[in-house]
Amino acid sequence: MWVYEKKLQFPVEITHPDAKSAAVILSQLGGADGEMGAALRYLSQRYTMPYPQLQALLTDIATEEMAHVELISAILYQLTDGLTIDEIKAAGMDAYFVDHTLGIYPQSAAGVPFSASYFQSKGDPITDLSEDMAAEQKARTTYDNILRLVDNEEVNKVIRFLRAREIVHYQRFGEALEFLKTRLNSENYYACNPSFDGK
Repeated sequence: MWVYEKKLQFPVEITHPDAKSAAVILSQLGGADGEMGAALRYLSQRYTMPYPQLQALLTDIATEEMAHVELISAILYQLTDGLTIDEIKAAGMDAYFVDHTLGIYPQSAAGVPFSASYFQSKGDPITDLSEDMAAEQKARTTYDNILRLVDNEEVNKVIRFLRAREIVHYQRFGEALEFLKTRLNSENYYACNPSFDGK
């Protein structure tokens, strides 16, 4: 059960629409390394983690990723609110506009709609935590790329906050993997799926 606090995790206060920035930031909503995939990945993986501490960590980070979906959506809304047709065309968002007007829709910057195929849930805690660490680094790299492309401090301060959280999540998943290894057979923990074969 979640309790929703009706405020953003970090303030989003964008004063001017910017279709070009919106067109690239869109990837962090519904792209392969975006926030929606992260939230669903961790919510799916938590059930087969063999220790309550790991289940709790995945639930906590998944919950925060849902807050990041909200942040990215707020950025996209504020960047597109008030755009003219000429600005939409100039930014290459005309195909998006045809399908969604200026509604928030999860897709990549390349126009590929969100897919559950973007994330994995193997039911093996070593595999899943390793996947999670890689996912956080890919998201961090995407934020780095956005910071290279977007020249708007109102946007970039939020992107830097999100980037910093990816680093923290990477560190927590690394700690979780080490915690897990100390509880498995140290000479043989890659020989089986401890959440399945160890029962």
